[in-house]
Amino acid sequence: MTDANAAALDRLAGLVERVTFHNEQNGFCVLRLKVKGERELITLIGHTPIVSPGEYASASGTWVTDREHGRQFRAVFVKISPPTTLTGIERYLGSGMVKGIGPIYAGKLVKSFGAAVFDVIEQSPERLREIPGIGEVRARRITSGWADQKVIRSIMVFLHAHGVSTSRAVRIFKTYGQGAIDIVRENPYRLAQDIRGIGFLSADTIAQKIGIAKDSPLRAQAGISYALTEASGQGHCGLPYAELVPLAVKLLDIPESIIETAIAQEITDEVLFPDTVEGQPCVFLAPLYYAEQSIAAQIRRLKTDPGTLPAFDADKAIPWVEQKLSIQLADSQKEAIRLALSSKILVITGGPGVGKTTLVNSILTILTVKGVRPLLCAPTGRAAKRLSESTGLEAKTIHRLLEVNPLSGQFKRNAENPLECDLLVADECSMIDVPLANQLLKAVATSTAMILVGDVDQLPSVGPGQFLTDLIDSGAVPVIRLTEVFRQAATSRIVRSAHQINQGVFPSLPNRGETSDFYLVAAEEPDVIAQTVVDLVQTRLPRKFNVDPVRDIQVLCPMNRGITGARGINQALQEALNPPGEHSVDKFGNRFSVGDKVMQIENNYDRDVFNGDIGFVTGIDRDEEELTVTFDGRVVTYPFNELDELVLCYATTIHKSQGSEYPVVVIPISTQHYMMLKRNLIYTGITRGKRLVVLVGQKKALAMAVKGKQVERRWSKLKERLSTTGR
Repeated sequence: MTDANAAALDRLAGLVERVTFHNEQNGFCVLRLKVKGERELITLIGHTPIVSPGEYASASGTWVTDREHGRQFRAVFVKISPPTTLTGIERYLGSGMVKGIGPIYAGKLVKSFGAAVFDVIEQSPERLREIPGIGEVRARRITSGWADQKVIRSIMVFLHAHGVSTSRAVRIFKTYGQGAIDIVRENPYRLAQDIRGIGFLSADTIAQKIGIAKDSPLRAQAGISYALTEASGQGHCGLPYAELVPLAVKLLDIPESIIETAIAQEITDEVLFPDTVEGQPCVFLAPLYYAEQSIAAQIRRLKTDPGTLPAFDADKAIPWVEQKLSIQLADSQKEAIRLALSSKILVITGGPGVGKTTLVNSILTILTVKGVRPLLCAPTGRAAKRLSESTGLEAKTIHRLLEVNPLSGQFKRNAENPLECDLLVADECSMIDVPLANQLLKAVATSTAMILVGDVDQLPSVGPGQFLTDLIDSGAVPVIRLTEVFRQAATSRIVRSAHQINQGVFPSLPNRGETSDFYLVAAEEPDVIAQTVVDLVQTRLPRKFNVDPVRDIQVLCPMNRGITGARGINQALQEALNPPGEHSVDKFGNRFSVGDKVMQIENNYDRDVFNGDIGFVTGIDRDEEELTVTFDGRVVTYPFNELDELVLCYATTIHKSQGSEYPVVVIPISTQHYMMLKRNLIYTGITRGKRLVVLVGQKKALAMAVKGKQVERRWSKLKERLSTTGR
């Protein structure tokens, strides 16, 4: 901006009365200022890394009149200063900036100590106990909170200058402590490895501001790991050398020769490993390379031991279990039972309605009557709960079964301390990625038998690899593929439609007025699709099917972006079902209110909540700066600055819904999603619904998905490694 332009800007200054909105990730804020000479509060819109009520804002910008919100000041520059007036100090302390001080104690502190309150907290903390209600514990919390804030603020000054947000600065301080600035100066790329929420791009911005050269070896090596980590987020365990080099050149904008030298150095340092996949030279991140090798070794180990299961006469066991469970098994299921009773490791796969649950129950019933000790697990809490309900036996998430250590993320159950069971049953195995499969298999004792159950036609795991697909395709273990849809399931149009889609056939839709559990509500334009979804969830489905719009209905979107994506529909549904108000909390681009449906989006061993767990906000404590969420009856507490672990979940992506079932599923489907319209995506979404599935959108988009058999290739050597274990 030229000096002439800057001089033409208007000036505004005032007390920050209210922070209406502040996005800590990009600093965007909407502030309400008390300005001298103005009778009403003024709305200021701008950017600042940190702001609290009671502080003083001075800004340069222009006045505008918004059609909806009226007169506003749009700032080009915003400077935030500590408060000097008693009113400002009270608002500042009462904003929840320091743990232990809420609005009530802020008033008491200012009344007793006036403008000297900051000095008292810092230099004479024992005087805090002169205030009625402040005991030793609260006083200690206030002083330690203040000391943390002071250190954090000095670190923030440094980090803000280098483009780091407030919440990230707090995490950097918590991870590195007093030495944060020195560590960041020495190697800012460590942030991407050590700090949750800071990726390579943020670390790279800091590095360039600190003065690290664009073509430095440090940057090139960090950039290659970043490229491979991004690829693992797309499901790859490695990348062909011929893809990795141009990808890194494009990401880093540095010459190919520097990239090649950096790859060679990372291979020397054993950060990366070279290998081939189907003859193509590839490069793997070390943990994924080791995990694939280990899985093949574990399968080989488990297959070589005959195990300790008792001998069974299948001809007697099968009629016995049919009578015991009052069922009639199909020939394919009887054959599966014979194989299960004689196999050390077995895979059972098939779509909805083909009797996987009945088969697993039959096998467990036969085995447990002879004293076999089973353990049951699944990748997610919801999948484990369903397995438990269907078998009548306890089932745990894989993380809980392996007894994860909350502090380190390491598992207590491993090769040295294996699981104590004769049989391990793992369900929803299509969701298990390569790292988790490796941890699970390592913890299985050599004498233990395994049954792996899953629908191989569903989406592969969100994490890297395609463990179930590779295990089946390798021929390393026996596989039962159930295909016969049973009569009771065949009456469900959900089940029929899922199988039709899986076979590349456009699903048969109900006629007008026909009662069904599967519908397509036609809508063409994206905004009409989005509005129809809201109308269905808020009014039409609850009225017609007597379901709860929040607890029973789940919207599943093919992708996150766009008006018909999970983010856009989430906001529209929140506004319709639980509109935010003055008691809501704004964090990381989300507004959370009591009653909101939310999802945990990463594994947090400390809180014992995992990626994909769904809960409801049950409390917001502004004094303690904490939000509570109830997950299946269990209360979990989050500090405000860690709310980026949660997202709204009125709508979520189909990927995130894997392993879960919902009474009612609504799926917006639009040609806007053409990149994502694959057969296995829609198939997975439809099979999440138990009672009712409603697609909303264009028939053309559904037809594209049904035809879209092509599944993105995942670069992994697991199938080759498993194939060498023998057929």
